[in-house]
Amino acid sequence: MRIGIIGAGQMARALGGGWAAAGHEIALGARTSTRAGETAAAIGHGARAVTVAQAARFGEVTLLAVPVDALADVLRTANGDNAELPRAADGNRPAHIFAGRTVIDCTNAFAPDNGGFTLSEPAVAERIAETAPGARVVKAFNLLAAEVWACSDRVFEGRALTVPLCGDDADAVATVGGLAEDLKLRPVHAGGLRQARYLEAASAFVVGLWFAGHDVRAMLPPLESAFAIPDAE
Repeated sequence: MRIGIIGAGQMARALGGGWAAAGHEIALGARTSTRAGETAAAIGHGARAVTVAQAARFGEVTLLAVPVDALADVLRTANGDNAELPRAADGNRPAHIFAGRTVIDCTNAFAPDNGGFTLSEPAVAERIAETAPGARVVKAFNLLAAEVWACSDRVFEGRALTVPLCGDDADAVATVGGLAEDLKLRPVHAGGLRQARYLEAASAFVVGLWFAGHDVRAMLPPLESAFAIPDAE
């Protein structure tokens, strides 16, 4: 599969490196050609550096791995020359380059707050979908740091590491689920794109606890011991 990656940070390296090793074609675009070249070289396996617009056009799937405050500029840049784009359904303006394509959003709008993190924006994935009409946006890979995705460990306490996926398009969710399985992860469809805001909030909450030195996994019992009994009326 052709995967375009926009961004040149640790998430781009970790996820792109895993997918390249699994046999996918990677084209990586960033706001500077130097950073794109460095990250493509680090990914290896034939990954190549291109422009942001070229990465958007290359990918059957596109990973957005940039800071949240750069998203608006990146989505504009990805469109490139509007004259090259197909017309939208209403015929009045060009469609966005991501229309009909699967777009993975792994970003987090973290802001420091009283020793932990809060969100500077409540629903990033929904904004991406609004900015790029027709894009098949799937929120995924945002819950853990890039170092976890780069590590070879995929099983903890006898359980495979799970990746929640939030998206409205069943085919796009299935595609991203397959890419998660290529990384030896267990994908779980966690709801539609409106549910992604809760996944974003969960990330801010649990990462804040991890940074404070608390074991987040100890907060919840395993599935076998998780139950609830309705209160009597």
